[in-house]
Amino acid sequence: MRTTTKHKPKSIETFKQQLLLWSQQFDDVVWLDSNSHTSKYSSYDAVLAVDAFTSIQTDYTNGFVKLKEYQSITNDWIFGYLTYDLKNDAEELESANFDGLQFPDVYFFQPKKIFLIKGNTVKIKYLNAVDDELEEDLKEIHSLTECHTEPFDCAQGKLDRKVSEKPIKIKLRIHKDEYFRKLDKMLAHIHRGDIYEANFCQEFYAEETEINPLETYNKLNAISQAPFATFLKCNDKYLLSASPERYIKKKGNNIVSQPIKGTAKRSANHNEDQALKYELKHDDKERSENIMIVDLVRNDLSKTAKKGSVKVKELCKIYSFDQVHQMISTVVSKVKKETHPVDIMQTTFPMGSMTGAPKISAMQIIEDLEETKRGLYSGAVGYFSPKGNFDFNVVIRSILYNATNKYVSYSVGGAITAKSVPLKEYEECLVKAKAMREVLEN
Repeated sequence: MRTTTKHKPKSIETFKQQLLLWSQQFDDVVWLDSNSHTSKYSSYDAVLAVDAFTSIQTDYTNGFVKLKEYQSITNDWIFGYLTYDLKNDAEELESANFDGLQFPDVYFFQPKKIFLIKGNTVKIKYLNAVDDELEEDLKEIHSLTECHTEPFDCAQGKLDRKVSEKPIKIKLRIHKDEYFRKLDKMLAHIHRGDIYEANFCQEFYAEETEINPLETYNKLNAISQAPFATFLKCNDKYLLSASPERYIKKKGNNIVSQPIKGTAKRSANHNEDQALKYELKHDDKERSENIMIVDLVRNDLSKTAKKGSVKVKELCKIYSFDQVHQMISTVVSKVKKETHPVDIMQTTFPMGSMTGAPKISAMQIIEDLEETKRGLYSGAVGYFSPKGNFDFNVVIRSILYNATNKYVSYSVGGAITAKSVPLKEYEECLVKAKAMREVLEN
């Protein structure tokens, strides 16, 4: 059982900064921030969950069964992630590529303390076992000043400055010439009719590197201001995400998925920026990519949907973010009351925007041509509520960090179709990687 308290700070933006800083003392942290990109599908502006009361960490073997059991037995708020490699549980697939990050395939926890921010109000939900700590926690949160940008050791009352002084040297897992060779193989599969489209990704990484996770997240978020930004901490492993994409949301019997396919850079010149937006909107290749994935999402949703309830609400709509213009579609459905929320996740995972069509063939070819196990990249982070509602993003535009291994990684990719030009695909990857590279090299 939880005690619910409402809190109205003087400045919600200051409180958000203080809250995230305060959270750094815990081993289990999920912070979700919409950066004021509210829409009719938004439930909260920001959410923080910390301090595991119970948790589950497992590999992909029977991953969805274990998650379903944990979610059903807990019957409470749970926060966490699914890695891309849960595909191996959903289908007869495997992941044999290099993994420098070593994230568990599935990780969820039941937090002792939850903060739900909407407008100027914070709804605080503490488990009854710790609700006597709320007053002291609020004092501690409000005592932290805005100027703190680094992890704060609340127990010691001092800043933790475990940051490498060495410049970060970013390496490519796939070099440019090899990228072109791999794309030629991908295009051969497409021309042969094995697939219509596949999302091909490449990793950028740094070894023997220490970063300050919170400072890095704050810099990335300041650059991108994305609607599905995430700071996640699982003991020594971190996700620092500026994701623009929702994977899937359930509210009541209503399901919504918002795949992104189609990217264009932004320009500081207004006229040039509008021209780039117009070109994206009318680009036949980008539209065909998006429509293929919309068809895939419609098919996935139909597996749990009430008959005739799958509908496309928005097709190829252009949304503008600080770094890029994106082409986004919105697909909705309705499910029966008795449909288990984890079954909806299992029948739609991994998301179509990060796989391809047909989905299983695309995932097999991706595994063969990519050099890195995707892990949490192109997985999903989010939460389940006690009522069986959920909301999950797509883990893209993200920096991943294993502090023990001193390994930092970010990956980017793009949809490859028959109309793809390898050089343009490579350049699109660099546009998507720009914010992460700036943050790490700065």
